[in-house]
Amino acid sequence: MLHRVVITGIGAFTPIGNDIPTFWQQVVKGQSAFAGITRFDASLFRTRFAAEIAGFDASQYLSRTDVKRSDRFTQFALIAADQAIKDSGFDLAKMDPFEVGVIWGSGQGGTETLEEQTREYALGDGQPRFSPFLVPKVLVNLASGLISIRHGFMGINYTAVSACASSNSALMDAFNYIRLGKAKIIVSGGSDAAITPSSFGGYCSMKAMSTRNDSPQTASRPFDVERDGFVMGEGAGALILEEYEHAVQRGATIYGEMTGAAMTGDAYHITATHPDGIGATKAMQLALAEARINIEDLDYLNAHATSTPVGDLSEMNAVAKLTGSKKTKLHISATKSITGHLMGAAGAIEAIICLLAMRDNVIPPTINTTVRDPAIPESLHLVFKEAVSTPVKTVMSNTFGFGGHNGIVVFRKV
Repeated sequence: MLHRVVITGIGAFTPIGNDIPTFWQQVVKGQSAFAGITRFDASLFRTRFAAEIAGFDASQYLSRTDVKRSDRFTQFALIAADQAIKDSGFDLAKMDPFEVGVIWGSGQGGTETLEEQTREYALGDGQPRFSPFLVPKVLVNLASGLISIRHGFMGINYTAVSACASSNSALMDAFNYIRLGKAKIIVSGGSDAAITPSSFGGYCSMKAMSTRNDSPQTASRPFDVERDGFVMGEGAGALILEEYEHAVQRGATIYGEMTGAAMTGDAYHITATHPDGIGATKAMQLALAEARINIEDLDYLNAHATSTPVGDLSEMNAVAKLTGSKKTKLHISATKSITGHLMGAAGAIEAIICLLAMRDNVIPPTINTTVRDPAIPESLHLVFKEAVSTPVKTVMSNTFGFGGHNGIVVFRKV
């Protein structure tokens, strides 16, 4: 027997808000936080702005010990997880700790720590004075490890890595473990802190990011005919996935039920999505089939749409193939235009947006788009400029990652 899986807690630590109420308010208002980079001198880079978490001081949230032994991406994870666990209100003392696990997602892990330590060695006297915390801080799995250590969760524990699809991969794995009866509760989500010289410089060299340095606030413009790349962000999103009967018995608040998930591979290119969206279409079909939702009954799609010329179009072509000639009520928006692209945390943050859209019956907007790309199928209903109030009972969130990873999750209102 497969168990039902629901979401009973959420947490967000992002450039537009360090808690769920602030974050959600900014999403609905369509208010971004793109600005010039402050974390390093980016004056010689092609792109000189990002969506930073301004003024972040880990010591305001974590103990001195936790700060010392964790990279920025792990600190984001710990903070978001703390929020979600508190929001869920489950009591570990009343549970078997082996029934509570952590499955996290991250695309890059401790890039900042690796850069700092390598720079110190290269500019030093040649003596290998590396920190004993170097390896633990760099390892991608330490986010899930430290969440479990912090809270005493002794169940399933690991980190999924599939580039910008990482947190949807983590959510899918958590969903399946609970469905199979291998856990009662799993803390899941994702975090990344990729705004570092080497990471940022690499994306600049790929010409993947917008170069609208004179107008950062309007730089991320999904679906626009003049879109020129994404805006890098950082942060974390956390969700508590729980077995339905367990949640009901303890009187938990339920944000929604996760009903389907799927992954496919494009087998096409190391960074580009398939231009015809073949893998993306198949993943969406599989996720909807598992959720037992017809495309005609899907209310909202949070698109991966990062504001790149090729990526946005291939995704919309994939969605058009999914809908075909069927008459749908599907609203589509791209909230990365507001949050920035949080890389391995994107899926978690956008899953939270989907859950809150259902809670409040509102479709968040895509901002900054001035002229819709005429190559995007006209049949698709894209939401621009302002949020739309409408019943939202079923939602889907898309994520795609370098390497051809397509990760899709589906939720419905309980």
